[in-house]
Amino acid sequence: MHESITPLAALLGRWRGDGPGAFPTIDSFDFTDEWEFSESGKPFIHFIEQTWDSAGNPKHTETGYLRCPTATTVEIVAALPTGQAECGTGTINGGGSTLTISIEAAVLNTPTAKHVERIVRRFELRGDELIYTMDMAAVGVPLTRHLNSTLYRIR
Repeated sequence: MHESITPLAALLGRWRGDGPGAFPTIDSFDFTDEWEFSESGKPFIHFIEQTWDSAGNPKHTETGYLRCPTATTVEIVAALPTGQAECGTGTINGGGSTLTISIEAAVLNTPTAKHVERIVRRFELRGDELIYTMDMAAVGVPLTRHLNSTLYRIR
């Protein structure tokens, strides 16, 4: 593992769980959330998120990278198939099996995508439990909680 990503080492692996989703412009929903974090010896962690609805139908996916320019800062670059690209920065607190990562990102949108202005993500790792929240400012709605899931290490 590249030494610069050791502050995020506890995230490595596959995580799966469930949670609710909501936003003022859509109906609330329940979903299954899966994140996989991997490393290749390079100075970044690659991630893939996939979600499914309560009937097991695929819903959302995204992929990206986390980098650590310092032991307490993190950067994100993510691509969403809905026409958004996310770039941002945040903080890393704690270490080992207890870790909190907070990231705020600006979003670029393709001409036909729904307009997303800002995404704020938070990962709270406690042993083999990972709490994920995502707030979003989009389509004229100010920053609002969109997703909340509790995931458990499956690999």
